[in-house]
Amino acid sequence: MKKLLLFSLLLYQSILLSQTVLNTYPLNLNNPLENGQALNVDDVKTHDIYVFAADDKKINILKYNKSLFLTNQFSDTLRNVDDRTLIGHSISEDGNPTLYWSSQNRRNLRIIKYYLDTKTSRALNFDFPENIEYFVTTFQKDNIFYVLGKEKNQQHLLLYEFQNGKCEIQMFDFSGMPFQNERGQKFTFSSLIRYFPLQKMESDDFNSLDKTTGINKMYTLDNQIILTFDYNSKKTQVMSLNMGNGEITEKNFEQPVSKNPSKSSNSFYSQNKLFQVKASKDEFLFDIKDFDSQKSIKSVSISKNDTIRFKNSPIFLQLNNEKPQELKTTGKFLKQLYNLNVGVSVFKKKNNNVVTFGGFIEHIYSSFAYSPFDNMSLRGFDDMGVQQYSQSKMVSFDAMLNANNEFVNNPQQEPLAIDNIFYFLSINKNVTLQNILKLKDYYILSYYDNVLKQFVLRKFTDGLIREDNRNPIMNKSQFSRPAKFEKLKFIEN
Repeated sequence: MKKLLLFSLLLYQSILLSQTVLNTYPLNLNNPLENGQALNVDDVKTHDIYVFAADDKKINILKYNKSLFLTNQFSDTLRNVDDRTLIGHSISEDGNPTLYWSSQNRRNLRIIKYYLDTKTSRALNFDFPENIEYFVTTFQKDNIFYVLGKEKNQQHLLLYEFQNGKCEIQMFDFSGMPFQNERGQKFTFSSLIRYFPLQKMESDDFNSLDKTTGINKMYTLDNQIILTFDYNSKKTQVMSLNMGNGEITEKNFEQPVSKNPSKSSNSFYSQNKLFQVKASKDEFLFDIKDFDSQKSIKSVSISKNDTIRFKNSPIFLQLNNEKPQELKTTGKFLKQLYNLNVGVSVFKKKNNNVVTFGGFIEHIYSSFAYSPFDNMSLRGFDDMGVQQYSQSKMVSFDAMLNANNEFVNNPQQEPLAIDNIFYFLSINKNVTLQNILKLKDYYILSYYDNVLKQFVLRKFTDGLIREDNRNPIMNKSQFSRPAKFEKLKFIEN
């Protein structure tokens, strides 16, 4: 896995975060850094919480009720899941969980259902057809596990739905859909998502700029999948996929019109609205459109000589893992943004929306080494003498919109729960197998403590704990959240 990229956290060591240990359970996992896999999930019907923690020998299942008291525990020997990856879960109508273990080539699923009351398990095998070219993504929705796949030489997607030991398949056919950029160049759906893969956005959760700057995105809603395409600088093309009948509905949202040629534009869907951004060296544009009527709700234009008065954080520029720099002017922001992929991210917080504006780019490089010895052992290189490394750049700032889509100027905004989680992880080096589970008004961070040999559930909320009724120890200007967090597995409710 790639390393977790953290912004420099300019915080006092004595900080008290809004977090509480909910539960701990002793576990002795065999080499969890190499062999460990874990999921933390919520039963959306009963709101029971499950922890699945595995090493190379056994799976440990911990079941908690909605008050986070341990109600059941089951350890089962792992059979026929060598070199497999735990990619998802479902919960059957009888209340028992099922885990899905994928082979390395993703052609086979080992499906194991666990009966906690009788302490037994039952395994099934599922083979995907040979004509599946690759998998777009996997996700959970309403206790059901889904796999979205792409067939070879076909202009459609196949959605595999796994529930109660059965698999149903739904096809979404894009062969009749037009795909054309602003220069009139036409291309197929297959080529569009092959060269610009769909990025799955987390519903009702924070999505970092490294994901939202991708031009093709996927959102999972109730009985619906929304795909947004921003390959055309003049418009956002949207496809709504009905998971019930397989129908596809197309909409096109015009991008805001800029005075100067714009190099990059993008969008983000949230709460039945489409948030659009466009940038040039001299101008930054922001639009909000109603998803149903496609009419504009709000339009903002910022020139390089303007002051961004609605921002609630400094403008940060970060190169790789280095200490972030603060950009003082809008002109410097636009200059840095011009060569990046522009993006916007929206996260609902109570009655407000926290909006992150900015851009991100990452370049992957390869180094080659030659050794005259048969047993070449070069640190960081694989057997072929190839080493990959990345260079990244991000610029961003935060703002807040109220329920009326008006900017709320609150530079002392307290950190979000997700910010508190990132900080906690940055200062605790004994944490592994971490997962983040978002519940109604708080988060649960689950992880394995390598030193204490226990699995921990820790609750995080927005805001700060004050010490002796004095000023908060940390304020928003001292913190900027990470660009990437691949080590964290977000499990959808």
